[in-house]
Amino acid sequence: MPATCAEWCAATGARGDAVCSASPCRVTCRGGNTLVNLKSAFSDEVMYSPQAQAVNQVIAVGLISIFIGLLRLNVGVPPTIIVGGSAIVGFFCWRATNLRRVIDPLKTTIVFLLTTAALHVHMYEEHDCLFGPAMSRLFEIAFPDARFLQIFVFILPAIYYLTAIGLLLRIPLAGFIAWFIFIGPGIAEITHFIFPLIPPALEPLNPAPISAVINGVRVEGMANHHVAVTGTYYFPGLYTAIIPMIPGIYAVYWLFKSRR
Repeated sequence: MPATCAEWCAATGARGDAVCSASPCRVTCRGGNTLVNLKSAFSDEVMYSPQAQAVNQVIAVGLISIFIGLLRLNVGVPPTIIVGGSAIVGFFCWRATNLRRVIDPLKTTIVFLLTTAALHVHMYEEHDCLFGPAMSRLFEIAFPDARFLQIFVFILPAIYYLTAIGLLLRIPLAGFIAWFIFIGPGIAEITHFIFPLIPPALEPLNPAPISAVINGVRVEGMANHHVAVTGTYYFPGLYTAIIPMIPGIYAVYWLFKSRR
């Protein structure tokens, strides 16, 4: 590592005299039209500055708005309330914790990946037992299993993987996505224990699976999971709902405990 300002200039290709600022982490070399500032734009001082915090919050609000709009168009109102509500709650938790400073990026990433891994286990049960069609019958929304797979099994996990990279790189916006997962799969999965208590919107007294066209989309295999009709307290995903809740709830507790 270069030990003097002159060596820094030589290492970076600058010409002319070297001028050191008072800050030990800042070296500026001037030569003709060359100005080399070795203070990284990705330092915590820059990425967590008040200006950066404001920009990140604007971006997060924009992402929430787009996400809620897409969910409303592709899934329906009830899931949008659950998932979109999780994003909004996650936004305010993010503001109260790791928006203003990074909190142990390695541990945050580990807990985040544990939550998403547990979520994948949970989604296997949802897919295997036709969570989407069950929601379609419950709320009369167009949510076939193919759409469930496209959104929750293929599209969103790609975002989760990028979020893990962002957490390791100490990028503030990644903290918002992580909070969305901690609140959604982490806490909102408790809704699985409520769904069996709600009479379905379509043929509530018919215990047999049905098929129907909803909003122009044909949905097959819509089972009735109302406990008063089936006598069984179950809804697709109920057995494994607790799995992502464990690391998710721990993450909420730990992040609030670790904030300063």
